[in-house]
Amino acid sequence: MVLTVFRSRLRPDVKDYPELATRMSELAKKMPGYISHKGFVAEDGERVTLVEFESEQAQRAWRMHPEHAEAQKLGRQAFYSEFRLQICSVQRETVFPPRAK
Repeated sequence: MVLTVFRSRLRPDVKDYPELATRMSELAKKMPGYISHKGFVAEDGERVTLVEFESEQAQRAWRMHPEHAEAQKLGRQAFYSEFRLQICSVQRETVFPPRAK
């Protein structure tokens, strides 16, 4: 599994971000190899999104999807005051209670 950790802060004047975020969420769910994603907002305004894909190839396909690539460009130009992106390979996973097979 590949985990994407996207940490960001929005610019104070941003208005149209929720619509774009919703569209990207819908699109990601349709990508082959997609597992899940969740977003969190800290009290200080930092946003964290965790995205899981089955493989590096699936994550790369998401990164390069034309509509997502355009959203990334728009994010750098208009939405984010800063961001940090980390792509991580999951070395081990423990689930409790164990999932039925």
